[in-house]
Amino acid sequence: MLERLNEEKVFKDPVHRYIHVRYRLIWELIGTKEFQRLRRVNQLGTTYLTFHGAEHSRFSHSLGVYEIVRRINEIFSQYESWDEENRLLSMCAALLHDVGHGPFSHSFEKVFNLDHEDFTRMIILGDTEINQVLRKVSEGFPEEVADVIAKTHTNKLVVSLISSQIDADRMDYLLRDAYFTGVSYGHFDIERILRVMRPGGDQIVIKQSGMHAVEDYIMSRYQMYWQVYFHPVTRSAEVILSKILHRAKKLYAEGYAFKQEPVHFYSLFKEDISLEDFLKLDDSVVKFYFQIWQEEDDAILRDLCERFMNRRLFKYVEFNPMQMNTWRELYDSFKEAGIDPDYYLEMDSSSDLPYDFYRPGEEEERLPIHLLKPGGDLRELSRESEVVEAISGKKRTDHKLYFPQDLILEGTSDATRRIKSLLNL
Repeated sequence: MLERLNEEKVFKDPVHRYIHVRYRLIWELIGTKEFQRLRRVNQLGTTYLTFHGAEHSRFSHSLGVYEIVRRINEIFSQYESWDEENRLLSMCAALLHDVGHGPFSHSFEKVFNLDHEDFTRMIILGDTEINQVLRKVSEGFPEEVADVIAKTHTNKLVVSLISSQIDADRMDYLLRDAYFTGVSYGHFDIERILRVMRPGGDQIVIKQSGMHAVEDYIMSRYQMYWQVYFHPVTRSAEVILSKILHRAKKLYAEGYAFKQEPVHFYSLFKEDISLEDFLKLDDSVVKFYFQIWQEEDDAILRDLCERFMNRRLFKYVEFNPMQMNTWRELYDSFKEAGIDPDYYLEMDSSSDLPYDFYRPGEEEERLPIHLLKPGGDLRELSRESEVVEAISGKKRTDHKLYFPQDLILEGTSDATRRIKSLLNL
């Protein structure tokens, strides 16, 4: 029998009001140094430069996902098929699903060829406090938790609570990100959705009567991606962040003498980072280097860091990637004007598939959302909902070109005049 705390612990939360912890195991996991590190990792990367309220951490999001799964467990506990093993496994996986994220996670992953899922697995299975706590359940329990997060566990129902087209992770981040960015479109009736969720064999199913709440959730997700996650100003900051990392990596490879040795980045630059080094990284460490690199001798690194720290971001224009002749001419003109196009010209694409039905053989197969009819039959959501049918399977892609408008407007050469003409400045 799982040990309960003598007294329930609660966290006051702006999204779920209270987060309840009743099991000692969960309480001990929250207290580990690997989990506490998430307080120092921003949930939304560079978004705070667009929406100033978006300062919330991966710690608060992870607690929120745990709380949603805890509440689903309360609903599912009335079903014989949902036992204590499922309850414990799902709550631990929910709490730890993001534990491998680093600072500005997605930018770091692209530049240094990392994968946060690898680090999540290493933290759960490695020589860590989290592993020690999980092993109190059984020797094989850390592996089970890691498998649920990696979507390879044989219990597909538990996996679907953490990772599916309507899971606890998405529900929390949509509500939490909407709250902290101050936008209105990420809200949906989570209480209603939780009340109509049912365990359906290999995945969660939704009672037919809850269809409209699910439509609202899918539209919220669609709006949040285009209005918040893919906001062009946020993307501009991300472009500069990536360029800083690329520049620092290149300088290191060339033997450049940094005024302040970037010791926290050495193993990253070598693309051979240990778990111990990874766990030392958080937002404050990265921003410390960006702050002091504003005084470096290298003009590009200095300028990019100054732009990032003081929010002097790149401007953008819509750009069709088919215009490769224009791209080539722009690239050459930037070079001619003495503005290095490798650091000051970037084509960035965003794309999202708000909902998809099952299509076998696709690279990323998405399990569709199923509605449970009163007679017990299951129907795929887009066959019942005209709203979802209208957007399902439709991938929207957006392309923008980012550049430092101030440098171009200051220029008086033929090359800068050509750039102004090509960008319609």
